[in-house]
Amino acid sequence: MNQPTISLEPMTDQPPSELDAVDEGALPSDAEESGARMVDVGGTEHPSVAALMAAFGSAVKAHTVSAGDQAVVWVEASKNFEILRWLKDDAGQLYNMLSDVTGLDYGAGRAVEVVYQMFSTSHKRSLRVRCKLPLDGLEIDSVVQLWKAADWLEREVYDLFGVTFKGHPDLRRILMPDDYEEGHPLRKDFPLRGRFSRAEQTRRALLQDVERFYQATDLQVGGRPQEVLVPESTTGLEQEEAS
Repeated sequence: MNQPTISLEPMTDQPPSELDAVDEGALPSDAEESGARMVDVGGTEHPSVAALMAAFGSAVKAHTVSAGDQAVVWVEASKNFEILRWLKDDAGQLYNMLSDVTGLDYGAGRAVEVVYQMFSTSHKRSLRVRCKLPLDGLEIDSVVQLWKAADWLEREVYDLFGVTFKGHPDLRRILMPDDYEEGHPLRKDFPLRGRFSRAEQTRRALLQDVERFYQATDLQVGGRPQEVLVPESTTGLEQEEAS
């Protein structure tokens, strides 16, 4: 019986690797949400959207239905606190539960949006409110006064997207270190490998003071931390990275 011949010659036409896209950076998102249906602000079947348009008129910019039944409304960012307070307190709305506050960056230098996901336990319906912010004006009023749940959620959007929430009681980073200098990692203009070289990232990681990131009781359980002494010069690291 003839045995099949196995070639050990290297393949010349290798398909592109998914890692090849790392150096190219992130691609911009589509302009429209997948499955979303943009509709004119002239009418809607969702009672809260209709009530919003009646109460705030031109401050309601647009609305859509996403994922089959999720009502989404775009409102004037400068009136976000007034509109959200009305949605929380008005007897016909009563959105007493804030499920999420997050951000969206469409890329291509278009805009960053702040997104509020709410639910009314009284009327058993949900609503998503979105506010578009220009890249040169990433500021919006905090809603921590309305929902305490917004505290850490707004800090996350501030940390990862760079949106400043005016009136927040304790606006500071929540996931990245307080002295993180590379920017906001969920922005589309943020390089996938970070803004610093690998040598600089390694140097900064080794120079971190562990006592700044752990409580005293945690350090006692783990014993004396093992720290690495890093020389002032990072030439060795840079040469290693270049090779």
